[in-house]
Amino acid sequence: MFSKSSKKPQIDQEQKAQFEYAAKRIRQKKRLYAHFVVFLIGSLLMVILNKGLGYGEEFMADWFIWVILVWFCFLLYHTFTVFITSKFMGKDWESKQLEKLKAKQEAKIAELEASMQTGAPSPDKAGRNNTLTMIAAAGANNELGKDNDLAWHLPVDFKRFKALTTGHHIIMGRKTFETFPKLLPNRIHVVITRNPEYKNPNCIVVNSLEEALEVSAHDANPFIIGGGEIYKQALAHADKIELTRVHGAFEADTFFPDIDDRIWKLVNSEKHPKDEKHAYEFVFETYLRK
Repeated sequence: MFSKSSKKPQIDQEQKAQFEYAAKRIRQKKRLYAHFVVFLIGSLLMVILNKGLGYGEEFMADWFIWVILVWFCFLLYHTFTVFITSKFMGKDWESKQLEKLKAKQEAKIAELEASMQTGAPSPDKAGRNNTLTMIAAAGANNELGKDNDLAWHLPVDFKRFKALTTGHHIIMGRKTFETFPKLLPNRIHVVITRNPEYKNPNCIVVNSLEEALEVSAHDANPFIIGGGEIYKQALAHADKIELTRVHGAFEADTFFPDIDDRIWKLVNSEKHPKDEKHAYEFVFETYLRK
């Protein structure tokens, strides 16, 4: 007697993607075939209406020719998208574009790692010639968030974060990095972790803030973006703070460090009222070390 296995056959993600792509191509070709058949039948009906029944001759003779020509152009466009555009910009094209982006990121990381091995000076306060900026959004009591998530949604703040950090190194702890749904485009990700075995080919992994500052030494303006413990460590090294102060008290398990006005000078303050997209008032504050 033979017993049937209770395990179902498994299909890996690559096979699943191939099946889905094949099914998509079949649907595209079926729609094109249906379009072609409708075009032939429709063209024949228009010829019969015009030539056989005389329909429309009072306002334009042989009007059906122009209608058929226009329709034929749409059919050609449909054919082009199915057999040319879809193939050119299909799954293989997407994969190649992703590989190109990944190769650029890896080349940049390799370049930075090579610069580390040339004996570049340590970027401490005495020797650094760049501006290290801490950027964060915090509540009235320095709340950053809870369970690795923010307590607010501020689209204008997200746009400001993108505008300031694009093109620069962004330094963060591992937990902060792992909350990202995907890599932030056009930025070099530097991840700090105590785990010596932690690896990620898409970012620079270091084991201390000092190492993070070293690999970012050639960036004119690297950014510290979190979380709470990294902010505390970086406060003594930072030259500038870009803080979004959210007017509200929130439940939190991580906090931004206190800003000592004996050390830091508020040089800019920009208020934003709450509106239909922003549930809280907030202020963009810029601090410079005195």
